[in-house]
Amino acid sequence: MKMITRMVLMAFLLAFTMLISKGEGQLSENFYSSSCPNVESIVSQAVTNKFTQTITTGQATLRLFFHDCFVEGCDASVIIASPNGDAEKDYTENLSLPGDGFDTVIKAKQAVEASCPGVVSCADILALATRDVIGLLGGPSFKVELGRRDGLISKASRVEGNLPKASFNLDQLNALFQKHGLTQTDMIALSGAHTVGFSHCDQFANRLYSFSSSNSVDPTLDATYAQELMAGCPRNPDPTVAVALDPQTPAAFDNVYYQDLVSGKGLLSSDQVLFSDAASQPTVVRFANNAADFNEAFVAAIRKLGRVGVKTGKDGEIRRDCTTFNS
Repeated sequence: MKMITRMVLMAFLLAFTMLISKGEGQLSENFYSSSCPNVESIVSQAVTNKFTQTITTGQATLRLFFHDCFVEGCDASVIIASPNGDAEKDYTENLSLPGDGFDTVIKAKQAVEASCPGVVSCADILALATRDVIGLLGGPSFKVELGRRDGLISKASRVEGNLPKASFNLDQLNALFQKHGLTQTDMIALSGAHTVGFSHCDQFANRLYSFSSSNSVDPTLDATYAQELMAGCPRNPDPTVAVALDPQTPAAFDNVYYQDLVSGKGLLSSDQVLFSDAASQPTVVRFANNAADFNEAFVAAIRKLGRVGVKTGKDGEIRRDCTTFNS
């Protein structure tokens, strides 16, 4: 029995050693307490400066974090600029990422480098900046786990199938999020990020003009809201035209997004399906009625999202410039 116990212990230690050698599971809230103790305040100041200058900074940075983590993990690979136009940011679905999100991270990185050169990753700066803009938008504050390293791969070809589409149903949304260890509740809470930001008309035009053979307008859309959307997004609109994802409080991080869904005012099909599908409706109703429940669930979910595919230990690198690999 002692021999078996010893063998089990040795196997556990070996597995643990292999895990550590890969750099997994080593994120920590105080990762830079010795190497760059002021990193959070430096990033916060840079983000606040950018936020006060440009109105789209908040939603742009938040969206950038989501798009980064869902492809190659949270490793700032989405920020890489390729002279050949074949990096993650060059993929069709990433072309609409506002430049203010990239600029926020780049400016924060420059501020951090002036104090702690070569220490803090762009991936960690993006995670911190995301937390900061959520707070500036009126959302909950939370601790950010740190210790990510920057990825060494950024390919447009790796994006396909890894980002949620506006047309997704509940099963498709769940499948994509579950691939990253996120539950349905996590998915619904993270969808609440659509309480801020905008969407271009082409992402929901089919709900207004060509929903089905029997209904040109999606019947789950509130009729008055549909008319308002048609006024702002006529057939074949200017491709630069965008509409607020939350028509009531588009610049505030709150739970009104879920109230919109209950009222039939979810802009994208992938938003409204969270209420129209009986499997997810109770969670939407709970978040719509209780802001504290939403905030708690969102914080838990975004911290989980921040662990997806992270590179730590000897994996990856600490980029000197967030837009390019070191070599």
